[in-house]
Amino acid sequence: MANQPRYKSIKRDILISVAFKQTRIAILEEGKLVEYMVDHESGRRMVGDIYKGVVRRVLPGMQAAFVDIGLPKHGFLHVSDVNYDLFETDYDNDDQGSGGARRKPRKFQAIQDQLQEGQEIMVQVIKEPISTKGPRVSTDVSLPGRLMVYNPFDNRIGISRKIDDNRQRARIKEIIKKVITRNEGVIVRTAAEDTPEDEFTNEYNSLKNLWRRVKRQSSQVEAPGLVYQEMQLIASLLRDVFNERVDSLVVDSKTEFKRIKDYLKIIAPKLTGRLQLYKEQEPLFTRYKLDDEIRKVFSSKVWLKRGGYIVIEQTEALVSIDVNTGRYTGDKNQEQTILRTNLEAAREIARQVRLRDLGGIIVADFIDMESRENQQKMLDEFRHLLKFDRSKTKAFEVSPLGLVEMSRQRVRSSLFQSMTELCPNCDGRGRVFTPEVVTGHLEMALRKLTAERKESELLLRVHPAVALHLMEQECSLLKQLENHTKARLRLRDDPLMRLDDFAVFSLPSKKQLNLR
Repeated sequence: MANQPRYKSIKRDILISVAFKQTRIAILEEGKLVEYMVDHESGRRMVGDIYKGVVRRVLPGMQAAFVDIGLPKHGFLHVSDVNYDLFETDYDNDDQGSGGARRKPRKFQAIQDQLQEGQEIMVQVIKEPISTKGPRVSTDVSLPGRLMVYNPFDNRIGISRKIDDNRQRARIKEIIKKVITRNEGVIVRTAAEDTPEDEFTNEYNSLKNLWRRVKRQSSQVEAPGLVYQEMQLIASLLRDVFNERVDSLVVDSKTEFKRIKDYLKIIAPKLTGRLQLYKEQEPLFTRYKLDDEIRKVFSSKVWLKRGGYIVIEQTEALVSIDVNTGRYTGDKNQEQTILRTNLEAAREIARQVRLRDLGGIIVADFIDMESRENQQKMLDEFRHLLKFDRSKTKAFEVSPLGLVEMSRQRVRSSLFQSMTELCPNCDGRGRVFTPEVVTGHLEMALRKLTAERKESELLLRVHPAVALHLMEQECSLLKQLENHTKARLRLRDDPLMRLDDFAVFSLPSKKQLNLR
């Protein structure tokens, strides 16, 4: 009989707020916001999508190729992301006890020896387009499930490091060895801990059937073209995040609640009891006091409880984070004051990195400490907290200058990059929210306002770019909002308004209403 889960030491909650044009998702740990995601109707995510592409250019000097997958920018394929099994199958019969054959050792193959211009290949998006770069793609296709990731071109068994019980790891490995066939591999996910054998078998068969459909679809699609589209945000969240480590999942839409419940009955019936429908008039995120927290995500300065603060700056090359004692003077022992500030900063940096979805190279400039022991205390705390991050992270030793360099897997733009754009009023030195995001903020403000008070008629003053966006791109939104708020809405463009700001007035009194 499987042991009971041992990992419910941190209270985790997922909140899903569904509006007309966007869905917002917040993940909380011990009541604190640690992840925030927005899924807008016009901004589909691409990671995991599979395409039939055409090689347009092979660059021996870069050991890379550009693959046309039917998008505005070609996919970038590095030689390290090319699976040799696509081009030859030469295996050793020794299965190493892994449930599959082992590929014979071979020398590195130059990309020009594997690919040629005009060649059609199947690729999967592994990184979203970021800034001026197109998506990064790989021929090493994988299909994620709730319990495992199926790798049709691999032959290894991997088990999540977060399953740290050696008996559990051994049990899972024995099950997988019986389940999978030759010349394929799987990576077992954290949610698989304590899972019975039949559930592994069912998911493996489901993923293998999905792979057969993908191959069949690939043979029918004309290149370049989409072969398989990864799940959208809520479905992938349920598959990847919602497990026995999560205490509750709260959603404020009856339609989405029913859809989620039906989906959970298929993939994880034991978790349906943790699903809750939020029925209150007050907006969900307002009830959990998240509105201010989300606004702070776009500020460069983050205050710490004791009076210190950190400053986060994003550049093309890296993210720099500076730690300062600020108003915190501590006691007579300066070293202890600095240690407390650095420990508090380490906790907040670990949270902000997840919350802002920062990626690539990150350099944190902690306050210098003379004691090597204190430096190690701070680094151990930082590394411990990074283990809760779903993205791959690695923090290196403290440098002689007190810097901690870390890397974090980047598969898409950060929240700051994806939800803001260059400001036309300051020649690109700052950023403002896009009209699409401003529209979403306006919608949330009206929902919150009308939940607190009744209004018969409201005047909305916005920047002309936002007004144009509302009229051309989201013309039905005002009507939907009128039906929801039970108030007549009048839209007026005002060139004196900031691009990412708006104002709401009560009519006929013309009194401006406080939206904060």
